[in-house]
Amino acid sequence: MNQGTVNCGEAESYIVSCLRELGKTKEEIDSRVKEVRRDIAATGTYMHTYEELVHGARMAWRNSGRCIGRLFWKTLEVFDCRHIFKEDDIFAALQRHIDYATNGGRVRPAISIFRQSSPDGEPEVRIWNHQLIRYAGYETEHGVTGDPASVPLTRICTKLGWRSDGTDFDILPVVLQTGTREPHIYNLPRQLVKEVPIRHPHMESFHSLGLRWYGVPFISDMALEIGGIRYTAAPFNGWYMGTEIGARNLADPFRYNKLPEVAKLMGLSMDSNINLWKDRALVELNTAVLYSFKLEGVSIVDHHTAADQFVRFEEQEAALGREVSGNWSWLIPPMSPAATPIFHRHYENKIVNPNYHYQRCPFHQAP
Repeated sequence: MNQGTVNCGEAESYIVSCLRELGKTKEEIDSRVKEVRRDIAATGTYMHTYEELVHGARMAWRNSGRCIGRLFWKTLEVFDCRHIFKEDDIFAALQRHIDYATNGGRVRPAISIFRQSSPDGEPEVRIWNHQLIRYAGYETEHGVTGDPASVPLTRICTKLGWRSDGTDFDILPVVLQTGTREPHIYNLPRQLVKEVPIRHPHMESFHSLGLRWYGVPFISDMALEIGGIRYTAAPFNGWYMGTEIGARNLADPFRYNKLPEVAKLMGLSMDSNINLWKDRALVELNTAVLYSFKLEGVSIVDHHTAADQFVRFEEQEAALGREVSGNWSWLIPPMSPAATPIFHRHYENKIVNPNYHYQRCPFHQAP
């Protein structure tokens, strides 16, 4: 086999399971399997039909062991972008995806899938950003301004010519690369990015913190693998679970670390852990996030509802004879996990394809 040649067994296994789920006849399945075998023998790879691509992307969501929101896997909208190669056209497609998914705040799950990896060396498409929309992070003599998780990419964007305001909530440009070409940076139009100012329903002073967050998480640095074929650029989105923002992004000490400021607003002593100041501040910060998103009309789900939805997903899969795998440490929410049904369940943590996979960070190619 040539380097990068698709494994015929993986391809056949996917085609059979996919087409069976889609209700195809045995004759149709056998014919398609023979066609895939011929293509792999001749070229080292094969192309998914649009139907196979769509169902594969949805199956990948269904198989994502770290995702609590899998109940809605069938609703994923799939944009076939395999014919798009130029950076400007890729960015235009990403803007269409963001606009469709944001939907004025009524978030719609979607994925844009660009060209597949190929054994003949065709240039891969890579998106350097972890998320299409994320805030920059700047190292200063007083610590980090903005998001500490974004410091490496912010530094690279600056070297590539990006100029920013240096605030806590500057939206990073999108960095695109095809093959070994120099990366290109693109600024997202402000009107395309839905942001939510974070306020509290009862604490009027909360607004003084100046917190905000973007409305939709677009994961953009993972690879989608379907039937032995790897798509290195396949950005996807769902909607936020409140704790992702309120208990992680804004609360983690290695991110925005806002719990001490919230506690101070609440008049809580931080001299000892025994009064549970962190817990009390965490609840109010998460209350503010959920309240603010609802106030702005942006889709979000609380962690208790999300856990109940995951149980429904498990029940649906069991009725179809499919086992649900999962990473328990990711499935339990980062706030009050013992108050959700997931906490008391066990899952086999195994990777089932199709799936979304982490891939090597391209930053080593940075100028």
